Amino acid sequence: MTTSTITVRTDAEISEKIAELAKAMDRSRNWVVEEALKQYIAGQAWQIEGIQAAQDSLAQGESLPFEEVMAEMEALIEEKAREPEQRNR
Repeated sequence: MTTSTITVRTDAEISEKIAELAKAMDRSRNWVVEEALKQYIAGQAWQIEGIQAAQDSLAQGESLPFEEVMAEMEALIEEKAREPEQRNR
């Protein structure tokens, strides 16, 4: 794997927390930062892919009217609200 060097400026508190984590995990500070970046990038990529898929669906006319979505949500909420009543019978 080819590596690349980047420089990040951060406040002292974050730098200290990275050092504490690294020590507690018996890892390098670089490892902690790289793992944090991997998780952040994966989370952001997941959101962006979801947004793009939704936008593509809308562009193809695959959407539901707002009123229909809200009616379904209200029905689900009412159903969940009745569950405790049904368990007590």
